[in-house]
Amino acid sequence: MKRQDIRNICVIAHVDHGKTTLVDTLFRQAGTFRENERIGERVLDSNDLERERGITIFSKNASVKWKGVKINIVDTPGHSDFGGEVERILKMVDGALLLVDAVDGPMPQTKYVLKKSLELGLAPIVVINKIDRHDARPEWTLNAVFDLFGALGANDKQLDFHVVYTSAKQGLATLDPAVPGTTMEPLLDSILEKVDAPSVDADKPFQMLVTSVEYSDYLGRMAIGKINRGSVSVNQAIARIDRQGDITFQTVQKLYGFDGMSRKEITTAS
Repeated sequence: MKRQDIRNICVIAHVDHGKTTLVDTLFRQAGTFRENERIGERVLDSNDLERERGITIFSKNASVKWKGVKINIVDTPGHSDFGGEVERILKMVDGALLLVDAVDGPMPQTKYVLKKSLELGLAPIVVINKIDRHDARPEWTLNAVFDLFGALGANDKQLDFHVVYTSAKQGLATLDPAVPGTTMEPLLDSILEKVDAPSVDADKPFQMLVTSVEYSDYLGRMAIGKINRGSVSVNQAIARIDRQGDITFQTVQKLYGFDGMSRKEITTAS
């Protein structure tokens, strides 16, 4: 069964290509923040080390609502030192925004992440950012991305990628670089139209792919991941299978869903 009310995407990019700024701007456009609410310069860079170094290291989850659809956004590391985190997150999503600087074009880490996404069968939406720069080269960048897709063995569907041109800093997006954008709506609409809705077999036993584990002083360990089939409720007994195949039976104490940048307590998930 396709969940048409959900889209799961990640944002992949090289360092300083505007990834976190883009996510911040999507939040503003979708109304996650009130107009009079101040938005942090880097919404997703909450880790102290990330703020110090100005890069995104650990993936984080957030969501926005657009035209009745919940878009779950995972911000992935853009630095080569944290490539393993990227691979785990790519298995959690059904689509990706490949963000490329209109001046620099595809960079080495962009190639690495793109290759992994193509191998998993994702068909990324290419977002060419910083088109407001005086030295922007959107046409050259587009050709460079196409050549890169071909060199990495993209299939015909992946080579026919959708392109959106943006200025994340100004909050503008357009499908035609010759026609200036006025909002980020073209990008949000493209996500709904081009990213596959997740498939969930609701009638089968619960199964969830865990991509990360966090720790809470109050709750203990919290598993974050994607439900592939069935549903789960608070107080339900589940089996945890580790990498060695050992099974431990546990009970679900709390469930949370992502709502904007925060988590909302829920009683069931599917």
